[in-house]
Amino acid sequence: MRRDILELDTSSQAEYRRLELTLGDVEAIRLVLSGASVVDWQRIEFADLESVDRFLSTMLLDMSDPTDRERLRYVYNEAVSYLEEQLKLRFPQGMRHPTDVREVFMQAGQWGGFRRRQILACAALKLMHVIHHMESADLKFKSPISEAELFDLAEARILKMGRSMREAGLPVVSFYGSRKSRSSIITKLLAKKESLAATVFDKLRFRIVVERNEDLLAVLTYMVRNFFPFNFVIPEQSHNNLFDPSALEAELPAESQGRIQTLPDELRFTTGKNEFSGDTYRMINFIADFPVKLPESLPGTFGFELGRVVFLMIEFQLVDEATVRQNEEGDNAHHLYKERQYTQVARRLKRGGWRLKKKKKPGEETP
Repeated sequence: MRRDILELDTSSQAEYRRLELTLGDVEAIRLVLSGASVVDWQRIEFADLESVDRFLSTMLLDMSDPTDRERLRYVYNEAVSYLEEQLKLRFPQGMRHPTDVREVFMQAGQWGGFRRRQILACAALKLMHVIHHMESADLKFKSPISEAELFDLAEARILKMGRSMREAGLPVVSFYGSRKSRSSIITKLLAKKESLAATVFDKLRFRIVVERNEDLLAVLTYMVRNFFPFNFVIPEQSHNNLFDPSALEAELPAESQGRIQTLPDELRFTTGKNEFSGDTYRMINFIADFPVKLPESLPGTFGFELGRVVFLMIEFQLVDEATVRQNEEGDNAHHLYKERQYTQVARRLKRGGWRLKKKKKPGEETP
């Protein structure tokens, strides 16, 4: 098992207490594993204001802070304005100007009866998701801070959360991270063939190794509750051939079973593999837009219109200890992975991927 400089000591853990899953937890985990988009959801489950506050805290929004409350209200008003002006939806007065915007989060999970408010609430939250993300990107562009400094802030926060996992007694054997070197980034850019080849998602990545395969669920649950806003997992960048999500519903209380919404292309739960990995290489990995709050000492303020939070794409990998050993055997070995990458890079640089069309001779028929 390779070790990197950001390794976290996981010795002397507290006794692990099994987490009770909620419908919201299961929906979030399925989203992470499938690589789907929250924009396609039909509802989102928040049982109470406490669960809403916990979710908002993963986006670094503190509802006890007047500035963050103003930011949430602003984004909500922008979302409702778009829906009314562009899609001609009409919001009841109580939803157009709610006393507490967090009430809308709870309305988005309503079951049964006339569901107009639930549909409007869900649509508003989807727009808030998009607007907040868009404006955070604008804030990042305008802020006088380097990407390297932002990664330093993200590392420090993630390692702090990793220590909280240890203190909670989660069965984590190893928690460590690394940054891609300049040469690794160049190799990956040349090896990738898709249209997003200019994007390297895993400049900063963290690997979490648990004791047994059955421990993956506990860590996934803890992560979607505390590590990052699950709605900002990058769509179509999740790969999972290690954990079977079909068992998730059985973990729910009886009253919540049968309420899991259907996601498109559910086969993606068990597909998706890096083309340079061995055929039996197994892993859960996903890319999340991870929130980072800009330092208060940073010159220039942008107010509630852009907020104080930007996002960095960070890769998370989850695997159990036995699979780590299997992933280093035979065709899965890391040095063979790199050899396959270099072979692809050399082929593209020397020969390219295009084939010249053979010029026909006079009178020659097309085959």
